[in-house]
Amino acid sequence: MDIKTLLSTGRTLMGILSGNPQNEPMHYGEVFGVWMYLATTKGLIAAYQTALNHTGDHDLKSFLEDITRSMKQEVEQLDELLKVNGIGLPPTPPDRPIANLESIPAGARINDPEIATGISRDIAAGMVTCSQIMAQSIREDIGMLFGQYHVAKAQFGLRLLRILKEKGWLVPPPLHIQVPELVHA
Repeated sequence: MDIKTLLSTGRTLMGILSGNPQNEPMHYGEVFGVWMYLATTKGLIAAYQTALNHTGDHDLKSFLEDITRSMKQEVEQLDELLKVNGIGLPPTPPDRPIANLESIPAGARINDPEIATGISRDIAAGMVTCSQIMAQSIREDIGMLFGQYHVAKAQFGLRLLRILKEKGWLVPPPLHIQVPELVHA
């Protein structure tokens, strides 16, 4: 490739990647990251709807309703982003029906501490995923969108941590209390 072709290609690329980021094409990493995040979020919404049927704790139920509502907003935004860019959407599981907690046999119920700990794990993994998508994005709008999701997850994580502590559901790792004495040779 001669220098004129190379420079012309560079100018074309700079023309594509300058201006309104919504007019820029998504690169494969952005497409994969957004698509996988969307697929995971859709699956988690269904899982949290199921968890709502199993929880008897008012605070955890309220938390589940709030985080599910937030995740549904993310799904709407990401569905639109992928549609506008001509990318097929991941399947959406059907909404879970509302069930009476008392109709679920005791041995088949997921207990509240298990639900809360699972959500805590999901939030931590989601924050890592948001950071990864932010770091690999060259479109500012996608990076900023996932920055917002990251902040929302951090806020939900702190709220859930308070619930875990208040309810006595937090199982801390071994605590390092004793500090060994330094040996001077």
